Amino acid sequence: MSGAGKKVVDVAFKASKSIDWDGMAKMIVTDEARKEFSSLRRAFEEVNSTLQTKFSQEPEPIDWEYYRKGLGSRIVDSYKEYYESVEIPKFVDKTTPEYKPKFDALLVELKEAEQKSLKESERLEKEIADVQDLKRKLSTMTADEYFEKHPELKKKFDDEIRNDYWGY
Repeated sequence: MSGAGKKVVDVAFKASKSIDWDGMAKMIVTDEARKEFSSLRRAFEEVNSTLQTKFSQEPEPIDWEYYRKGLGSRIVDSYKEYYESVEIPKFVDKTTPEYKPKFDALLVELKEAEQKSLKESERLEKEIADVQDLKRKLSTMTADEYFEKHPELKKKFDDEIRNDYWGY
């Protein structure tokens, strides 16, 4: 296998092992996103499989003696000489250095967005718990207990009463 082909296969193999597909799938909320995610995963696995099979196999060696018997040694030697003189250029990766900083910056943004999302999720869960607690207690709660939890509303009502504003 050529050096570049083997490198591509190795990188793809390592990438496939480091992706936590199940962990990402658990974070997806909508059905449309689940469909898109499964299609992305399927496409990734197809490309990875193609890389594994296509680039991991060595080409079959040519049986020059077989062709010498049928065609003659002069023409086969000529083909063999031309075949061996063909040089396949080595792959020089010019795009990775260009896009690696952009990708790393996107990863940093992703981590920041993830942290913000987790904090917001935590805040919303606390708010939901507070609303559910309030909903349970609302039937037996007094106005004083409610105003203890919401002093800004007590101040607003006190100001309205003091200013003789009754809402009409």
